[in-house]
Amino acid sequence: MLLPVNNFLISEQVTQLQQALKESNLPHVRERILIILLQNDGKPQHEIAKFLGCSLRKPI
Repeated sequence: MLLPVNNFLISEQVTQLQQALKESNLPHVRERILIILLQNDGKPQHEIAKFLGCSLRKPI
């Protein structure tokens, strides 16, 4: 299992994503932005999946 990488986004990117999260009316876009921000905070995939209420996709 790979360990999450913290802070792979620069602060400007985080700010832009947070603004897009507030402004987007598209649920799938908002969900994807949230996933990216949670990954940037170092949350592991299983925690993100649990938080979003979705399944964790595993490679075959």
